[in-house]
Amino acid sequence: MEFGDNNMANYGIVDGDSGDGNNRNNVVVGDHVRGSNSLRSNTWSQGFDITDEHDNCPLANNCGEIASARATISDQPQYDATAYAEDKMRRKLRFFFMNPIEKWQARRRFPYKFVVQVIKIILVTIQLCLFAHSNYMHVNYTWDNRIAFSHLFLKGWDATQEVPAYPPATGPLALYKQDDFYSTIDYALKGYYNLSDAIGPYSYTNDDNSIGRVDLCLYHYKEGTIFGFNQSYVFNSEIEKTCIKINHTMMMLTNVKTKNLLINKNITINFSALVKAHLKFSIKTVNLKAAGPMTPPDCYEFDIVIIMDNSDFDGQMLLSLEAEPKRLQCNDTTYITDNQIFSALRTILNIFVIIICGISLVLCSRAIINAQKLKIETIKFFKKTYNKNLSFDGRLEFLNMWYITIIINDIFIIIGSAMKEQIEKKYFESDHWNLCSIFLGTGNLLVWFGVLRYLGFFKTYNVVILTLKKAAPKVVRFLMCAILIYAGFTFCGWLILGPYHIKFRSLATTSECLFALINGDELFATFSITSFKSPLLWWYSRIYLYSFISLYIYVVLSLFVSVIMDAYDTIKVYYRDGFPKNDLQTFISLCTDEASSGVFRQDTQTIKNSPNFSELLNKLCCCRKRPYGSFSQSSDSSSTASKSDEICGSAICI
Repeated sequence: MEFGDNNMANYGIVDGDSGDGNNRNNVVVGDHVRGSNSLRSNTWSQGFDITDEHDNCPLANNCGEIASARATISDQPQYDATAYAEDKMRRKLRFFFMNPIEKWQARRRFPYKFVVQVIKIILVTIQLCLFAHSNYMHVNYTWDNRIAFSHLFLKGWDATQEVPAYPPATGPLALYKQDDFYSTIDYALKGYYNLSDAIGPYSYTNDDNSIGRVDLCLYHYKEGTIFGFNQSYVFNSEIEKTCIKINHTMMMLTNVKTKNLLINKNITINFSALVKAHLKFSIKTVNLKAAGPMTPPDCYEFDIVIIMDNSDFDGQMLLSLEAEPKRLQCNDTTYITDNQIFSALRTILNIFVIIICGISLVLCSRAIINAQKLKIETIKFFKKTYNKNLSFDGRLEFLNMWYITIIINDIFIIIGSAMKEQIEKKYFESDHWNLCSIFLGTGNLLVWFGVLRYLGFFKTYNVVILTLKKAAPKVVRFLMCAILIYAGFTFCGWLILGPYHIKFRSLATTSECLFALINGDELFATFSITSFKSPLLWWYSRIYLYSFISLYIYVVLSLFVSVIMDAYDTIKVYYRDGFPKNDLQTFISLCTDEASSGVFRQDTQTIKNSPNFSELLNKLCCCRKRPYGSFSQSSDSSSTASKSDEICGSAICI
């Protein structure tokens, strides 16, 4: 008695009675239950075919068993093939939905994606810390220089306007007279021409440090004449731009004022039509504070624009200053350091981050593609085997949102790392600092958020994720109703209280104010700031605020918390009584094999051999292809067993 496959070693063997005439051995192979894949009892003899007549049987009982076996043997291959296919698909799905630890126990599959994610989270966090330090120094330096420029070039600038406050302690910096307009330009020009008096290390943009170019641009309507005494006007809404270059030599030597300069150039400013005016010039400087063991000093060029905004035409021309920084390549004539080594290390770090994120992107994309292939295979299996379609919930099991999140953060970090490298090489300007911060910050947020996937493998830490997942549909439906009510209060407050309340001046600030009220912020301040110019609106504002606060704090928020708590209680019940299962999970749950049982390793060998359905059927029906020929008594027994093994393959040959 020989076995062609080690997988069948657990089958029960029952030897029949042996006769001494023809040496007939009747052997019955017992049922072996393993999942749903079992080979049914097959009975056949070594010397005679199962189709022998009853009169050739020396024992009547044995012939009766042969007759009953002949009636059922034709149905067994089809049944066993279906059971084998079910068991194979069930274990395949069971392995697919295992966590990395179970996959290692099942097939010794190394958790590549997990290791890549661990390496990635370390590298991107180091990269983010380095870039955050550089970005903070860059933004803080440019802001401080903007304050310095405001003191140097803006007439009437005060220290109280340096720190934004809410509500503001002072009004906006503005011009109210025509002479103030001209004197403001003269003040800025004087500060620019006497740049050497500044404490900061500022220089002009020309290579010989000569005074650079100053442009004055006027934006005005093509026609805009107002006759207020008889309520008439002449107006053309087309905006024209007029720019002049101011010669500093003539201004300094002849002491010519801006007003006279414009008159000499035949330019007359009609303030009734003047929309805004820009005074533009540039300054270079070096940031020595940035110098350190890892970074050299940074060289900057600031494009300064003094803005006089009269677009509201309300008699108040707002005055402001903008300074756009540009990083330049420094010559480093006297600065000696090993910054090239550290610059190379930063470049290597950026390259490593891009490579590891690229690997993560490929692995997760491959996992999603394989999941969709398995989904298609499962759908076909359910249709063919059970003549039913896989449910929508079952199909969603193959869509892993964690992988999609990882792919998104990989793309963000790759783009951000490439931009960071260009910024450090000083190829990009200031706008790209903010854009790079958004990509790296959002990518890092999603990277740390993705760690929850691995914490979800543990029962204790998975409660939060399951609660959010369970409550998500109810929360969305609840928020749709709450947002509609919130939108109504927002538009109403903006329209009615906007002209009389600083927190309701725009739609955005109105929404922000109401959201702060929901959280209990500045309740009394919101009530007290309301203007008493209109008693009717003052009383209406009280009713409005009391209604909103009472509704959202005591009703909406309480209901929102109850929705979350209901989902949490449901999850606790699921942990106690079991989670509900869809058709796919019910199908997989019939596979009770442990990950460390070794069954999945045998499936690995089957996958490597890639047997098709016809080969499987041949193995199951091997017993019907019994070789015919003479069998010797004892001397040829070993050769007979060897020949039987060759023909039967992995089936049981006796």
